[in-house]
Amino acid sequence: MIDSSPETAPKTEFDEEGRPDSLPAATLRGHEVIKSYLAGLDTSSGVYRMLDATGAVLYVGKARQLRQRVSSYARPTGHSARIGRMISATASMMFLTTRTETEALLLEQNLIKQLKPRYNVLLRDDKSFPSILVTTTHGFPQIKKHRGARREEGQYFGPFASTGAVNRTLAQLQRVFLLRNCSDAEFDGRTRACLQYQIKRCSGPCVGHIPAAEYQKLVDEGLAFLGGKSSDIQQRLAQEMRAASDALEFERAGALRDRLAAMAQVQVSQGVNPAGVSQADIIALHQEGGQACVQVFFIRANQNWGNRAYYPRTGGSADPAEILEAFMVQFYDNKPPPPLILLSAPVAQPDLLEGAFSAKISRKVALLVPQRGEKKLLVENALRNAREALARKLAESASQARLLSGLAEVFSLPAPPQRIEIFDNSHIQGAHAVGAMVVAGPEGWIKSSYRKFNIKGTELTPGDDFGMMKEVLTRRFFRLVKEDPDRSKGLWPDLLLIDGGAGQVSAVRGVMKEMGVESIAMVGIAKGVDRDAGKEEFHITGRPPFALQHRDPVLYFIQRLRDEAHRFAIGTHRAKRSKAIGVTPLDGVPGVGAARKRALLAHFGSAKAASRADLADLKAVEGISDKMAETIYSFFHESG
Repeated sequence: MIDSSPETAPKTEFDEEGRPDSLPAATLRGHEVIKSYLAGLDTSSGVYRMLDATGAVLYVGKARQLRQRVSSYARPTGHSARIGRMISATASMMFLTTRTETEALLLEQNLIKQLKPRYNVLLRDDKSFPSILVTTTHGFPQIKKHRGARREEGQYFGPFASTGAVNRTLAQLQRVFLLRNCSDAEFDGRTRACLQYQIKRCSGPCVGHIPAAEYQKLVDEGLAFLGGKSSDIQQRLAQEMRAASDALEFERAGALRDRLAAMAQVQVSQGVNPAGVSQADIIALHQEGGQACVQVFFIRANQNWGNRAYYPRTGGSADPAEILEAFMVQFYDNKPPPPLILLSAPVAQPDLLEGAFSAKISRKVALLVPQRGEKKLLVENALRNAREALARKLAESASQARLLSGLAEVFSLPAPPQRIEIFDNSHIQGAHAVGAMVVAGPEGWIKSSYRKFNIKGTELTPGDDFGMMKEVLTRRFFRLVKEDPDRSKGLWPDLLLIDGGAGQVSAVRGVMKEMGVESIAMVGIAKGVDRDAGKEEFHITGRPPFALQHRDPVLYFIQRLRDEAHRFAIGTHRAKRSKAIGVTPLDGVPGVGAARKRALLAHFGSAKAASRADLADLKAVEGISDKMAETIYSFFHESG
C-alpha cells in the first residue's frame, strides 16, 4: 500500500482488514478529502478504497492510472446520485498499486467479495455449479455428478444450471451408454450385479458382464456425445440396430433401439439447442425499479444446459456496463469461462476482461454483443427471461414489504423488520436433539444464514424443550456478541420468533436479559388449544396472549415462517438420526474400516456378536489378520 496522504489529509493507520486502528478527528469530507490525496498519487495502476468516518469501506475501485481516476471524484458536480452519496460520505481513502490493470481488476473484485462495500455492484449468490465428471483413474471409468474444485482426474462437462439438470442428464446418459455410477470402493467390493444393471442403467463391469475394451467403447461414445458429436453416434447406433435386426439378433436390436430413444430424450430435455454456437455463456441484464437481474444461459456441445437468474446488489443506479463487468469478474472467479461470452450490452473495457479471462484458462476468450443472426436471438431470449424474472422478483418484494409492514403493526414494532430469525427444536423423546434457526428479510429467505445446533447440554432432561431453546439462544447470542459487537455488520435480528408458548418465551427472555440484548423484539408462537393451523396464539412479554383473524395474510405469513423453521429442524434431526443408525461399536476400533466391518458383520451377524467373540473366532474371519484380530479383541475386552 502506498502512503499518499498529504499533510492536509487525515493520517490513519489500518489493520489487516483495512479498518482504522484509531480514527482522527478529520475535518475534511467528500470531494475535498479526495482532492487532498491527489498530490501523492501517480500514474500507476491500482485499487483504491473509500472509507467513511467509522472506517467502514464504502467503495472499492480499480484504475489504469490512479491519479486520473481518483481526480474524477474530486469534482464537486457531475456525478450520479449514487456516486454523489458515496463521495459525500467519504472521510478517507486507501490505495494499493499493482503492476498491471488486469491485476488491479482481479484484486478489486476480490476485495469487493471480501469487504462487501455498500456502493459496489455485488454478486450475492455465487455458489459453484454442478458438472458431470467421467473419471480416468480406474480401468472402468465412472460417470458422476461433481461440484466444487476440479481436483479429481478425469474429464469435466458443464456447468449445469442446477443439480436437477445434472441428475436428469445423468439418468438419461446411463440409459444410453450404460456407464457405472458406483464408487471405486463399491465397484471393487461387488460380487454380483446391483440394481442399476437389472434396470438396464449399467453394463455390469463390476462382475465381468462386459469386457474392458467394450466398456471403454461405451465411455468413448459418452465422451463424444457430451462433446457435441451426438449425430455421429446416433447414425452409427441406427446402422448397428438395422444390422442386428437383419441378422435376427432381436435382443441386441432392442437394446440399441432403447439407447437411441434415450439419446433422443436427452436432446429433447436440453431445450433449445443452437446449431451455430457450440460452447458459450449468454449473459443478459435487465434493470427496473432500482434493481437488476442478470440471466446466465449455459450452452455446451450445442446444447442448452440450463440457466440461472442473479440479482446483484447495484446501489440503485449503476450503469449496465459497470454491472456486467463487475458481475462477470466475480462470476468467473471460481469457475472457468467458456471461449465465447455473449452479452446483452457492451462493457467499457472488453479487451481488459478478455485478457483476464484468457489468462485464467490459457486460451482465447471473446466477448461479443451480437447484432444479428442466431447469437442475437439467443441473447434476446436471455434478455426476455431476465425481464420476466425481475418482474416476478419486484412483485414478490412488494408483497414481502406489505407483509413485513403488517407484521410490524401486529407486534407493535417501531418499523418493519429487516431480519427475522425463527427458532425451532426437533427430537424424539430427547434423542438426537437439534435446534434450528432460519432467517427471513425483505427479499425472502436468507438461506446462507440458516444455522443448526446440536444440543450439547448434558444436564438437560430428555425432551426438555425449554432447556433446549435456552441453550440454542444462549449460543446464538454469544456468537452474535463475539462476531458483531457493535451491530455494524447487519447480523443482528430485529425480531425473534420462537416456536412455543409462555414457557419458551420466559426461558428465552431470561437468556436475553443475561446477555444484555433485551431490546430485540421476541414473540412466541403457540398452536393454541386444538393445535390447529389458524388458531395460533402469540405470546409477548408484558402482553396477554392474542390471536389473529383466520384469513389474515399476516397470519399466513407467520405460519410460513414457522413452518420453514420446522421443516429445517425436522430435516436436521432426521439427518442426525440416520447417521446415528449406521453407527456400530465397530466404528471405534482402530484400523477397522468399511471393508473389515462388512466382513465382521457378515461373519458374526451383528456388531454385538462380533464384540463378544473370542480371539480364535476373530482370527477365523476372512480378511482379518491375526494382529487385527488381537486389536479388535483388546478393544472390547480391555477390562479383562
